[in-house]
Formats: sequence, structure tokens, C-alpha cells
Amino acid sequence: MYSTNRIPITSWAEEDRPREKLVAKGRHVLTDAELLAIILGTGSRNESAVDLSRRLLSENENSLEKLSRLSVPELIKYDGIGEAKAISITAALELGRRRNAMTANDDELVIRASADGYNIIRPELEDLDHEQFWVILLNRGNKVLRKELISRGGMNATVVDPKLVFRAALSAGASGIVVCHNHPSGGIKASENDIRLTRRLREAAVLLEITLLDHIIVGANSYFSFADDGLL
Repeated sequence: MYSTNRIPITSWAEEDRPREKLVAKGRHVLTDAELLAIILGTGSRNESAVDLSRRLLSENENSLEKLSRLSVPELIKYDGIGEAKAISITAALELGRRRNAMTANDDELVIRASADGYNIIRPELEDLDHEQFWVILLNRGNKVLRKELISRGGMNATVVDPKLVFRAALSAGASGIVVCHNHPSGGIKASENDIRLTRRLREAAVLLEITLLDHIIVGANSYFSFADDGLL
């Protein structure tokens, strides 16, 4: 049971209050828990906002990535987190994800290695609780034309129709493609289905004179490249 003799944030030294600390010292000096406490605004009857934030992070391995995977109903299950707080957390982490997705414009990007493809598609796939399959469309110089969602599925798989992949490529006038999907489990090992699908895509790409540069599997802070592993 949490102590009811907590000291409210308003009674802390001014330099220890998250909002005041951010204004006085800048956002970079705040811990994840302190930043989260600002988002929450208030704590609960038994915990300050900072204590509540520390516990929420601790119960999620102190991982913002893991926290961002939780839905509003899942967040509400934590003591001290109501719907309003859960929505605030979800919205703030989604803004962070979207900012990462906008760090560079697609029309300025060129894929020279698997890491380039991973960095382009990672913001779309890294925090999902279900599988999605995307294609990155490239011109002859491997400059990114755009990225396009092909299909979405469940926890373990998504059905991918190669015709949809190459319809997108032909529509964009793409000379090359990088296909990408995620594993919600966080693992990056290619399954037999992943390998079979890649072979089908490679065969279709040859017929259409479109280069399949890579198939990238996005996991938890890591990725697998079919090209790097010699599977193309």
C-alpha cells in the first residue's frame, strides 16, 4: 500500500518541481518520469504525479517504447490512471512518433543501405500491436518517391497480395522498391512465410523489370534485412 503521508509537489523545493524545473533549466534536464508527470498534470490520492509516473514507467521496464504500445483501455488498468490521463499519455507519445516520422521529407531521401530503409519506415511500424506491410517506392537513383501502406493484419501476420505491391509501384512509376513489415512481438527472425513471400515478390519484380532492393522486418529497436543476409 502506498503511504498517505506523501508530500505534494507544491510543497517541494521549486527546483524539484517538474514544470518549474523545465522553465528554469530547460526540457533536456528532466527525467522521463518528470516529463510524464507534466503530461499527467496531477497524481492520485496516494502518489504525486512524479511518483505515479515513476511507477508507470517501472512497470513497463522504464521503456517509453513499451509504454507507447499500450492502448487507452490498457493504461486505465493501472492504479491512478483514469481515462483522461490515459488519453493524454497516448496523445503525447503519438505526437512524438509523428515528429520522428517528419524528421526528413521523403522527397529528400535516398536509400543507399538497409539502415536507410529502416530509418524511413521505422516511425510507421515500431510501436504497433499488429502487423502492417508497407512498400517504399524509389526512382532510378533510389530516391524515395513515397511510402505506401499495403495491408494490415493481426498480432501474428498480415495477408499481402503481391499485385497490390506492384500496382503501387507501377502507379508511381517506380524503378525500385523496398518492402517492409513489422513483428509486434519485437523479434526480427524471418519466418518461413516471410521467406516465401519475398521469393514471390522477387520473381514478380524480375518480370516487371522493377528492382526489389530489400525486405526489411522491423522489431524492437532493431531490424532484419533480407539483402544484408544474402536472401535476395
